[in-house]
Amino acid sequence: MNCAPLRLALATALALAALTSVTPVMGHVQNGQAQGFFSGFWHPISGLDHVLAMVAVGLWGAQLGPPALWLLPVTFPIMMALGGFLALVGIPLPGVEIGIAASALLLGIVVALEAKPYLVLAALIVGAFAIFHGHAHGTELPPGQSAVMYSIGFVIATGCLHGLGILIGVAHKWPWGKIMLRLSGSAVAIAGSLFLWRALQ
Repeated sequence: MNCAPLRLALATALALAALTSVTPVMGHVQNGQAQGFFSGFWHPISGLDHVLAMVAVGLWGAQLGPPALWLLPVTFPIMMALGGFLALVGIPLPGVEIGIAASALLLGIVVALEAKPYLVLAALIVGAFAIFHGHAHGTELPPGQSAVMYSIGFVIATGCLHGLGILIGVAHKWPWGKIMLRLSGSAVAIAGSLFLWRALQ
């Protein structure tokens, strides 16, 4: 059995644990750069809507298997960075909060249903939602902090959340794991519907 995916997912989860336990060290680093990275890193983790959607990408990738297992978690950060760039240069994107809430709802549904569309369609769905998440991150860049380091921070945090989803998704190999993932998708979809209701108010 090829254990490489499991080892990579485990390494990603360990990296997430290590990064979240580190206290920022400011020596020899410009204050705005260090603060920018950690602000960017914490931003996706601090919002439940972001966390659920990003973990769901990893879960869905695990359900679909290779190459979606790697393509979806790579597509999301790339397109999210594009969304962040649009926000940083001042290009507006309507309905950002609605798009983020809808991403949690739809991604939860596809995990709950264990949907298996064409790979291109799955990547388009993930990429489109990622733009909304990235735009939200870029819009909320704290004043005086490095936009580049902030962007790097939220992209790395996103990758770690995807890795967490992939790690959980390893359970898909067993019958009980398939059920657990589908129940997890249902929970994400329910939370997404609540986020969407709130965003529409």
